[in-house]
Amino acid sequence: MTQRVALVTGAMGGIGTAICQELSRAGYKMVAAYHPQFDNKDQWLQEMTAAGFKAQDFVCVAGDVSLLEDCQRMVAEAEAACGQVDILINNAGITRDRMFAKMEREGWDAVISTNLTSLFNMSKQVSAKMAGRGWGRIINISSVNGVKGQAGQTNYSAAKAGIIGFTKALAAELASKGVTVNAIAPGYVATKMVMAIKPEILQTIVDSVPMKRLAKPEEIGYACAFLANDMSGFTTGATLNINGGLYYQ
Repeated sequence: MTQRVALVTGAMGGIGTAICQELSRAGYKMVAAYHPQFDNKDQWLQEMTAAGFKAQDFVCVAGDVSLLEDCQRMVAEAEAACGQVDILINNAGITRDRMFAKMEREGWDAVISTNLTSLFNMSKQVSAKMAGRGWGRIINISSVNGVKGQAGQTNYSAAKAGIIGFTKALAAELASKGVTVNAIAPGYVATKMVMAIKPEILQTIVDSVPMKRLAKPEEIGYACAFLANDMSGFTTGATLNINGGLYYQ
């Protein structure tokens, strides 16, 4: 059987890295998409090698997921290097947190474009091809704050809630084509960025989680590997909540 190809956006962040690692362990050829403004490709590949992976198992493509033209180019580069994209994981995201009374349009637009419009930009490049082949997986990374909302994050919560609606609608369109579309809504995850928060603030966050811990990035990666698997072919339009009991839908 031909090795399937998985493309992950926001691949070089904490969650993105864990997703790439788990899917690589599952046997997929990995395409790691990253924003050119944060070009740490060489360092990231060195970290992958140090973690026991082979650098040649990862193809890296740079682009801004908020720009349709960049997404077209990134997918074209991925296809030229690896062949068809079988699995797309829309993981790229940013925050521009501010209370709504003080939020500026620039902060709103940046978050909506990167976190939500990017799903259109990336999925548009692969969904019809997946449907034509009769197999595909699209996995969208939402957030617990897209499910429950969060003060200071009207832009982020709106985008992440939009991801869930996008997932359900596209799943309905592609269900008969052998393509599944699902979302994952993580709670607080122990990425390097989160762990750099002041200890007293971090403890407050941990205390708010019924399980009294943060999610491991690998737990999000494992969920992606589960949804990408052939045995998950009857699961579509779902939102998998991974939040340690922080919020029940």
